[in-house]
Amino acid sequence: MTINANHPDPESLTRIRRSVDGRTFGGVAAGLATFFGLDVTHVRMAFVVLALLGGAGLPLYLAGWALIPEEAPTPP
Repeated sequence: MTINANHPDPESLTRIRRSVDGRTFGGVAAGLATFFGLDVTHVRMAFVVLALLGGAGLPLYLAGWALIPEEAPTPP
């Protein structure tokens, strides 16, 4: 993974953080999407598919919520 020097906070690209902006529930999907450079819709769809095809989606989301730290809020 390459770090984009033009990103407002290049250090945030090197660590997974739960997103404060763009979150729906806990910010896990938005944080993973930012970290991996994916569209958040695809990450959310992956959680739903995992939940429907074996039930792993919800436990993985809850584990991410518990284990991934929340990013610091951006000042206004």
